[in-house]
Amino acid sequence: MTNDKPILYAEDDEDDVFLMKRAFKKAGVVNPLQIVTDGNLAIKYLSGLGRYANREAHPLPCLILLDLKMPGKSGFEVLKWLRMQPSLSTLPVIVITSSNHESDIHRAYLIGANGFLIKPGKPDELLAKVQCIKDYWLTHNRMPPAYPAFSDEIESGATKSPAA
Repeated sequence: MTNDKPILYAEDDEDDVFLMKRAFKKAGVVNPLQIVTDGNLAIKYLSGLGRYANREAHPLPCLILLDLKMPGKSGFEVLKWLRMQPSLSTLPVIVITSSNHESDIHRAYLIGANGFLIKPGKPDELLAKVQCIKDYWLTHNRMPPAYPAFSDEIESGATKSPAA
């Protein structure tokens, strides 16, 4: 069950962006990769603010790939902000970073990351990770539909689920 919604890639390193684009192309990922180069831009994109206000040109992503160490707001700050937004809180987020620190892994999961990947050193290793992302997150995984009214019910404490 593939879709063509974009994937938001928050990454400030141009080389990593180049390698990710190449791996997406080689893996046959049809989802466009929307690139933001710092944490503040990630939040603006997800909020639909400024240059990202046109949702036809900048639709909400189906997946977020998030580096931890970025200018502006860090990946941790972006993830924390995202999980506090009722309408965006279920978006899957995969942290993809060079950090292998157990404290970073633990903190990312505590804040709400759905996955944590270490940036590989070789292009073929990145391709294998992108293929796994494609197979699981873009093909097999099912996400809940967006229910703005249901989000309001959750905030108010109601427990009814929307009619199917």
